Amino acid sequence: MTKLSLVIPCYNEEKTLRSIVERVLGLKSESLDLEVVIVDDCSKDASLEIARALAIEYPCVKAFSHDVNSGKGAALRTGFLAATGDFVGIQDADMEYTPEDYLSMLEPLLAGDADVVYGSRYLKTETRRVLPYWHSRMNQSLTAFSNMFTNLDITDMETCYKLFRREVIREIAPKLRENRFGFEPEVTAHVARGCYRVYERAIDYSPRTFAEGKKIGWKDGVRALYCVFHYGASHAPLPMQLILYFFIGGLSAVINIVAFGALSALTLPFAASILGAFAVSALANYLMCIAILFRHKARWTSSGELAAYLLTFLIMATVDYYSTAFLVAAGTRPLYAKALASVIGFFGNFLLRKYLVFPEKKISCGTGS
Repeated sequence: MTKLSLVIPCYNEEKTLRSIVERVLGLKSESLDLEVVIVDDCSKDASLEIARALAIEYPCVKAFSHDVNSGKGAALRTGFLAATGDFVGIQDADMEYTPEDYLSMLEPLLAGDADVVYGSRYLKTETRRVLPYWHSRMNQSLTAFSNMFTNLDITDMETCYKLFRREVIREIAPKLRENRFGFEPEVTAHVARGCYRVYERAIDYSPRTFAEGKKIGWKDGVRALYCVFHYGASHAPLPMQLILYFFIGGLSAVINIVAFGALSALTLPFAASILGAFAVSALANYLMCIAILFRHKARWTSSGELAAYLLTFLIMATVDYYSTAFLVAAGTRPLYAKALASVIGFFGNFLLRKYLVFPEKKISCGTGS
């Protein structure tokens, strides 16, 4: 018998919790065993009492609770570690999604074709509730950005309905850090990085309004966009990394030029102005790299990473100095010479950072996912 575990993160859902759990329990059959893991995230209403009552009433229901409200992502991590089913999925505590869709989502997993299945709200279904335009555009835009960084061609990254083989989510769960709705792009980045076989199935979706208790807002959308960059950039295809580094390198170049102008205005020696400006821009570049593009301590310890970065600093400082000096000697105005040297440094810095400072073992996923 196949065992399906559905994790239900819950916060102030006393109106719908019992109804959704009893509907989920309807999935149980002679061939499908069921486990429901409710994680109450310090609700202020009667949600926890309802969850505990359900756990007493139904042996296949487990109830856990957080002492401090930590967010959906934190509740899911608790549930993933407690789940014992062959397959582990996510079920919101409201009534927006249709639990029966998990039966069709199980099919590619049971057939041995998939490791992860996403339930898509945007694949063709017979009917659907019309959604708010900008909410849909935000979801689809975030999915598009996520796809650019993960190289997955999925239609709905932000979907609640994600179903995993237990081994897969147990492998991913300890790596998860996002406590709120940033969970969706974060877990998708890990799915892509693990080269798991990913399938999608169309699902029904009937969204509630904010007046009805919907909790996600525009701030969560901004955080999700940050998570796409933060968790996906270090493993993104090379063109996407170059585009990101273009902005990092471009801003660093501006800092370099401004600092050079400022130091020159202080009548410092020419060489000191060049190297001082480069040091300021190099520090800014390093901080932006670990915040946006490359994974901090990807292979080295902190000291090893800093040593590798210092080596790149010395190499590119030498290139920057002699490039600027050569152009000035050739008759180029100092600021223009510095700007041209910064362009040369852009490509050198990117290559040294990617392959020396923040190197990661390349994993080839082939065409299976």
